[in-house]
Amino acid sequence: MAALSCQFHPTIYKSCRHIKARPSISCSMQPSQSNIKVIVNGAAKEIGRAAVNAVTKARGMEVAGAVDSYLVGEDIGKVCDMEEPLEIPIMNDLTMVLGSISQSKATGVVIDFTDPSTVYDNVKQATAFGMKSIVYVPRIQPDTVTALSALCDKASMGCLVAPTLSIGSILLQQGAISASFHYNNVEIVESRPSATDLPSPDATQIANNLSNLGQIYNRQDITTDVLARGQVLGEDGVRVHSLVLPGLPSSTTVYFSGPGEIYSLKHDIIDVQCLMPGLILAIRKVVRLKNLVYGLEKFL
Repeated sequence: MAALSCQFHPTIYKSCRHIKARPSISCSMQPSQSNIKVIVNGAAKEIGRAAVNAVTKARGMEVAGAVDSYLVGEDIGKVCDMEEPLEIPIMNDLTMVLGSISQSKATGVVIDFTDPSTVYDNVKQATAFGMKSIVYVPRIQPDTVTALSALCDKASMGCLVAPTLSIGSILLQQGAISASFHYNNVEIVESRPSATDLPSPDATQIANNLSNLGQIYNRQDITTDVLARGQVLGEDGVRVHSLVLPGLPSSTTVYFSGPGEIYSLKHDIIDVQCLMPGLILAIRKVVRLKNLVYGLEKFL
């Protein structure tokens, strides 16, 4: 039995001004009788360990390889505090792992949690071995995404580049887009336990989405340059305020206002587990792709 090939045309919101939105998602037939072989690149990281646990518990897939420069030689099952070892050692050579898995002729997916500087080469290697890729690397550059798209088109190989794997974060973005057509004033307030990468990728994504709709917000003080008023992202007056205090959850709130009312949308991230449902969904979808797709929201 095989999954049917398909083409569908979702409404696409531009996630980045410099990336041309694809008009369609191309799918292919894939055998469904065997488990998807998953390689986790960045397996020793917190998110990598969570991914190993999530894939192990999910139906129709299994962890087939673990790559990282830390804890090399350690069993990934033990590193993830599983009751029993998986008998899969962490290796620091992606090519060796890919070569080993490709010999089985099974459907393979490489999850990349590494670094923007290594993403292109990692996806290129996976593509050479006939494997799909899921890229979740914060601050990946638009030029890298464009190059990856060309690579995947040439090879007819699927790849998902996901700015976020949180389904809640995507729903917040979609809700903000819907609300923006009804309100002229909007500001984003976020809180983080540490001061790295501010404004956060989530806040930046929301601001870029709203700015791409052609609406001018906060007309009354769009030219205000007082620092306490926050940072304007994009060209349409969307302001972002970042609150940093140790112990705070990672939270993003979008405030809209109109005559006589305030409308707010909020999303809190407690821990990395919130990314796992989106990751499992991505694995199931990417095996049917023949091109690059930017954003997990295309599958929701």
